[in-house]
Amino acid sequence: MSISRRNVLLGAGGAAVLGAGAYGTQSLRARHYDRIAEVLDAPAVPVANPLSEGRRRLVHYASLAANGHNTQAWRFAFGEGGMSVLPDFTRRTPVVDPDDHHLWASLGGAVENLTLAARASGLETDLRFTDERIELAFDTAPARVSQRFGAIPKRQSIRADYDGKALSLEDYRALEAAGQDEEVDLVLLTDTPKMEQVLDLVIEGNTRQIADPEFVRELKDWMRFNRIEAAKTRDGLFTAGSGNPTLPGWLGDMLFPHVFTAEAENEKYRGHVRSSAGLAVFVAKEDSPPGWMAAGRACQRFALEAAARDIRYAFLNQPVEVIELRPELAGLIGVAGRRPNLVIRFGHGPTLPRALRRAPEAVIDAA
Repeated sequence: MSISRRNVLLGAGGAAVLGAGAYGTQSLRARHYDRIAEVLDAPAVPVANPLSEGRRRLVHYASLAANGHNTQAWRFAFGEGGMSVLPDFTRRTPVVDPDDHHLWASLGGAVENLTLAARASGLETDLRFTDERIELAFDTAPARVSQRFGAIPKRQSIRADYDGKALSLEDYRALEAAGQDEEVDLVLLTDTPKMEQVLDLVIEGNTRQIADPEFVRELKDWMRFNRIEAAKTRDGLFTAGSGNPTLPGWLGDMLFPHVFTAEAENEKYRGHVRSSAGLAVFVAKEDSPPGWMAAGRACQRFALEAAARDIRYAFLNQPVEVIELRPELAGLIGVAGRRPNLVIRFGHGPTLPRALRRAPEAVIDAA
């Protein structure tokens, strides 16, 4: 049976009339995204009474840290004079992160934010890694509000082309200082030949990952194709946050396997890297959860320093996620025999809609 163009138009018109009320409801639900985003974008202010009723606000700042696939695989528990940050293995991503490396790095980012928020609120922290959890003991101290604390709501991974211009020498030095410490080395790459070599590894890793149906399935599970989906779950990867159009969920599910191709994604990565001012690779001195956490803290400091200076950044982790490519990346950046932990690009560029976060109550253990 054929369908004439007239019948299609009549059907569309009827659907439009019948769906007018539904559209109004959808629009109202979509605005919920905007309200949540406004809360997350609010300027950072020190927390009053951080050891009592202010605890929720501390967790709010911790939850604004970068994390893999925006799974927010963390839990927070408070005790006498301190708190614990714990992994939430129910939200792990076993295909892209089989040994939970990114999960622990994400916890490191949350700890960095938490430490900055506590310091701004008159608390110093003593950190210990015990029994697969991170323990923070608090002690009162004069409040110290830093630029990085102020940048916590501004930090965002921007997956778009940048302006292709170099940064100032002052900016490069500040980012380099922020991204390393006694536990983590930072390798900055700003020369085109080295950046192109890393780009080759990114493309190779991306091609291998997209060829894996389980990788694609896992990634799609965390995609949020419109503001309603993003606001409903308050987690995952919002498509508008990478410059892609928003779609009804059913249409996004249907189109995703056809538009998410190695060829299309690799072309994006070429533009992303070649428009960046540089690349940064974080390498922890210890290849274990405490070392991965330290790399996450260093990367978060780098990201906050960048945000304070109106510099964008985004992750390029394919060469560290595909095991066979890690030795080549390590040799390329001069750390042969060690495990590179995280790779990012940075530069001046646009802003995009943000990925949301779950409410503090959803990640605080009642006990």
